[in-house]
Amino acid sequence: MNKPLWQPSKELKENSLLQDFCKSINFQSNYNFKNLWEWSIKKPEQFWSSFWDFSKIIGDKGKEIIKKENVFNKTKFFPDSKLNYTENILKKKSDEVAINFLSEKGNEEKITWNQLHEKVCRLSSYLKKLNLKKGDRVAAYVPNKIETVICFLACAKNGLVWSSCSPDFGVEGVVDRFKQIKPKILITCDYYFYNGKQLNILEKVEKILNKISSIEKTIVFHYNKKIKTDFKNFTNFDETLKSDQDQSFERFEFSHPIYILYSSGTTGKPKCITHGAGNVLIEHNKEFMLHCDIKDNEKLFYYTTTGWMMWNWLVGGMASGASIFLFDGAPVYPKIDVLLKYCQNKRINLFGVSAKYIDHLKNEKYNSKNLDLSSIKIITSTGSPLAEESFKYVYKNIKKDVHLTSIAGGTDLVGCLVLGNLFSNVHKGEIQGQSLGIDVDIFNENGKSTKYGEKGELVVKQPFPSMPIKFWDDEDGKKYHKAYFSRFENIWHHGDFIERTKNNGFILSGRSDATLNPGGVRIGTAEIYQQVENIDFVTEGLVVGQNFDNDERIILFVTTKNNKKLDDKKIRFIKDIIRRNCSPKHVPSKVIKVPEIPRTKSGKIVELAVRNIINGKPINNKEAIANPKSLNFFENLLQLKN
Repeated sequence: MNKPLWQPSKELKENSLLQDFCKSINFQSNYNFKNLWEWSIKKPEQFWSSFWDFSKIIGDKGKEIIKKENVFNKTKFFPDSKLNYTENILKKKSDEVAINFLSEKGNEEKITWNQLHEKVCRLSSYLKKLNLKKGDRVAAYVPNKIETVICFLACAKNGLVWSSCSPDFGVEGVVDRFKQIKPKILITCDYYFYNGKQLNILEKVEKILNKISSIEKTIVFHYNKKIKTDFKNFTNFDETLKSDQDQSFERFEFSHPIYILYSSGTTGKPKCITHGAGNVLIEHNKEFMLHCDIKDNEKLFYYTTTGWMMWNWLVGGMASGASIFLFDGAPVYPKIDVLLKYCQNKRINLFGVSAKYIDHLKNEKYNSKNLDLSSIKIITSTGSPLAEESFKYVYKNIKKDVHLTSIAGGTDLVGCLVLGNLFSNVHKGEIQGQSLGIDVDIFNENGKSTKYGEKGELVVKQPFPSMPIKFWDDEDGKKYHKAYFSRFENIWHHGDFIERTKNNGFILSGRSDATLNPGGVRIGTAEIYQQVENIDFVTEGLVVGQNFDNDERIILFVTTKNNKKLDDKKIRFIKDIIRRNCSPKHVPSKVIKVPEIPRTKSGKIVELAVRNIINGKPINNKEAIANPKSLNFFENLLQLKN
C-alpha cells in the first residue's frame, strides 16, 4: 500500500483558496478534488466565468464565455472580452517589494510595486515613440533580472509581442528563433554570471544583429555601466526611463498575442508557439491560486532562465498579488545550498525547481537541518518526472511538512495539465491530479481511455484557454495540427507517456516520442531512470532505443561519480537492480559510460537527439543543446555495432 508522504490538514483545506472558490460557486466539495475537477470539465462555461470573477481579472468579461467550433483549436474563450495583461499584473499599488533579484555573486536588487509601475509606464511611453504597432515583435536576449520583467510588461502593456532567449544560447540558436518572427527591437544586457564566470553577451549580439535584418533598434541594460556599447541605433535602457509616464492601459481582445515561446528544436528549427494574453493570464491565475494556494503578499521563487517557459509562469504569478524572486547564476554555486538559503533569507512561500536539481541534492546527500525553511509551504518540481526516491528524500532531508508537488505540462500551454492541489494527499512518485477546467485523459493506442495502472498517451479531450492561439508563420495551421492533432482526431495529443493511479493521481513515464519498444512492449524511460538514479556510483543516466536485428534494444548511457571506471561488475549490478525493481524487459542490452549527458537549454535530457545519432539519423539543430559537443561521443560507437 502506497501510504501518503504528506496529508493536508483539515484547517489547511478549509482555509485554502480552493475551498474559497468552492464556496463562491456553492459547490459542496467535501474536499474531494476529483468531484470538483469533473464538475469543471462538465460545466466549462460556468467554471471559467466563475473563476474570472473569483480571481478579480480587470477587464470587460463580455457575454459569451466559450465560442465552440467543430475544430478543437478554433474554439475561442471569452471571444468578446477586453483586457490588458500588464494592468492585471500591476493592479497592486504598494511600497512593498514586487521583485527581488539575487546574482550568484551576491549582488541584490529590489523594486517596489509603485516603482515597477512607474518604470513600466515610462518604458511603455518610450516604445510608443518608436512607432511600434500592436502586434510588432520585440526580442530579448537577456539574463533573469528585474529589467527583463520591466521590458516584458511594457511590451505587453502596448500590445507588442515578446520573445526571449537566455544568454547561454549561442548565436545560431538565437538566430534560428528570432529570425522567424522578424522582431523590430532587440533588448539585451552586457553580461551575465554562471558558475563563477562573468560571461559577455555583447560580443554575440553584433553577430545576431548582422543576421536579423528586421531589428531597427537595440536597447541594452547593464550589470556594469563601464562596458561600452556602440551598436547601430543603440539606446541605453536608463535613457528610455526618462520618458513621461504613460499610465493608460489599452485593452485588447482576450487572445491578443502576448509572447512567442519555442519548442526545443533538437530535430529541426524550433516551432514558434504563440500565446494569447488573456489565455495565459487566466490559466496562471488558476494554477497559482487554486492549485498552489498562493495568496496576496506571498513570495514566489522559481529557479529558471528567460529561455524556459517557467520564467513566463513565474511572472504570471504576480497577478495573484504575490511578489517574485529572481536568481541569475548556477543553482549550486558558490555552494550547493545557495537557492535554499535564498528561500530562508527571503521567507519564500513557493519554491520551484527542476527534478534534476532535487536529484542532485539527493545524490550529494545534502541535508537542510541547519536552515530555517519554515516559510516554504509548497515545493514544485518539473522538467522531468520526479522519482519516488526523490519524493522521500525531500520529506526526509529538506522539509517534513511541505506540499511537494510534481507538475507537468509544457511550453505548449505555458502551464500544467497535471499538478498539485490541497484537497489531495501526496504519494511518492505521483502527481496529485488534473488541472481544473482541462479535460485530461489517458488513451491507449486505439484511442480508448486506459484503466488504472495501464500506461498510455496523455491527451486533452476538450479545448482549453491556454492552448496556443497559433504557430507563427503557419497560416494554414498545418504545423499546429501536426504537433497536437495528427495522432487522434480532434483530440489534443500531448506526447507524454503516463498512467493513472488508484489515488486518482498520475505517474509520468517520460515523453512518448522517447518511449522504448523492445519486443513490442512499450516502456517509459522514467521507470529506468528511477532505478539508475539511486545507484551510488552513478550520477545520471540517459536511456534510448536502438534499432537492432529487426527489433529495438535498450541502450543505457551513464556518467559516474568522480569519473570512476564502469567495469563488468558495476554493469551487472545496474542490470540486476533494473531487472529486480522493474522487469526483465526493462534491462538494457548495453550499459555504456559517457563523459557527459547532453541537455537542452532548460536542463532536460536530450533523448531524441541521441536516439537519432545511434540510429544513423541526422541532428538538424545542435544549437538547441546546451552542451552540443557532448553529442560527438555517440557517433559511430563500437559498442553498438554488435
